[in-house]
Amino acid sequence: MSSPPPAPVPVAFCPCPPLLLPEVAGRAAADTAALRAACAEAVGTLLAAGPDVVVLVAPDADGRYGPGDGGDLCGFGVDVRVPLSGEVRPGGRRTPPGLTVGAWLLDEAGHTGTRVGVGPADLAGAVAGTAGTVGVLALGEGSARRSVKAPGHLDDAAAPFDAAVAAALAAGDAAALAALDAAEGERLMAAGVPVWRAVGALLAGRDLDARLLADEAPFGVGYLVAAWRGR
Repeated sequence: MSSPPPAPVPVAFCPCPPLLLPEVAGRAAADTAALRAACAEAVGTLLAAGPDVVVLVAPDADGRYGPGDGGDLCGFGVDVRVPLSGEVRPGGRRTPPGLTVGAWLLDEAGHTGTRVGVGPADLAGAVAGTAGTVGVLALGEGSARRSVKAPGHLDDAAAPFDAAVAAALAAGDAAALAALDAAEGERLMAAGVPVWRAVGALLAGRDLDARLLADEAPFGVGYLVAAWRGR
């Protein structure tokens, strides 16, 4: 487990399904309006802390991404292109959907500062190796087995699993996030578990002010939104 960072690290926890974007959701955009509002509030709280760099951590990120990289959601039927940090440069890396949606959330909030994208295993190193103050945008969903129409069909363990995550997010319980069962999370198709575990390990031992802003599963997938700030 990593040592607590030397300065408080604000964190916004948001899901990152492409359908969060109205262009992707189409007629279902109204079903995700409250979720987008909660994400906007979480990201706004993160940015209000004035971080010099925002580290985006997503479960589908492989390696480290930075200025000049960017992604798109053309594979989801819309021509939406989102730079990660600054303008996309020729030869820049293509960001995975999780980081692309995260960058979109930051764009929607008016953020124009430096961003770095990482996977869960690289979170602690990215935070420790960044000069200046850091904020974290933690991206990922709960179980995709919350209903019979969910991507993974219904599993009775899915709702209690997500409820335990929601309780940890609401309480600012970093140790509980760090201790999440990775194997059970994988079985329940809870993509956010590696990210939540990494954030929990990063901030274990910190006193945190926490707010749970959303806990819903409109499409049989658990969507959790929260904001943490160090005291």
